[in-house]
Amino acid sequence: MKNTNYLILISLFLLSCKNTIQYNDPIPKHDTLKIESIKVGETRIINIWTPPMYNIGNESFPVLYMPDGGIKEDFPHIANTLAKLIKQKAIQPIILVGIENTVRGRDLTGYSKIKEDEQYCPLTDGAKNFRSFITQELIPAINSKYRTSNKKGIIGESLAGLFVMETCMQHPEIFDFYIAIDPSLWWNDHYLVKNADKLLRKFPDKKIKLWFAGSSLEHHKYSIAQYTNQLAKILKTNTPNQLQWKYSYEPKEKHNTIFRATKVKALLWALNKS
Repeated sequence: MKNTNYLILISLFLLSCKNTIQYNDPIPKHDTLKIESIKVGETRIINIWTPPMYNIGNESFPVLYMPDGGIKEDFPHIANTLAKLIKQKAIQPIILVGIENTVRGRDLTGYSKIKEDEQYCPLTDGAKNFRSFITQELIPAINSKYRTSNKKGIIGESLAGLFVMETCMQHPEIFDFYIAIDPSLWWNDHYLVKNADKLLRKFPDKKIKLWFAGSSLEHHKYSIAQYTNQLAKILKTNTPNQLQWKYSYEPKEKHNTIFRATKVKALLWALNKS
């Protein structure tokens, strides 16, 4: 049984370097934007969902950015979830910006010195260019076309969760809140966890929120929960003054179920003041 679970987990990681699995979620009304990116050297498709009250009045809204944000990826899923929570007045209205994948494994992983990691994703630090695309091209484009407030966050799962965590720990000033669901912290010999104390000491004097989750614990190198659990322990003893964080260990969930199982509580916690 352990070998079977291991093979399943590895297959999920191999798939995670490609585009995500398609679900039959209803596609909400949305805008589509094409950006000719210099930073990643290609055309990127961006999907934008605005809350129902966007067209009423002149209010500005916070923005949630999302890798894996294609129409055949997680954009419909999260847009529909936001719409439901906003209708229930459970969260403040927010704009969703989904970034459609091209080469997922390249964009969402930073540098790795571990040659073995190359069998899953490139070792080229594509995340550096992808992050530059978001900060220098995408965010300015969204701010120029939509009524946005200064508050912005990012959400991602698996490799996208790794990108969220790497951004939070190495470039925390970019976003105000971070949601990382089952982030692939094993990447590069779990560099982010091994260096967490050093990275946390460099946090800016800025209010930042971090919500992250880990699925069922498997006892081998590519188990995610062992590293999310370790990071939670580190944060308990070494939390930057302005960082508010919450960890949700989900032992009953698998890597391919945890996103949908935890999305609501993650959004409720990240988007509310309490």
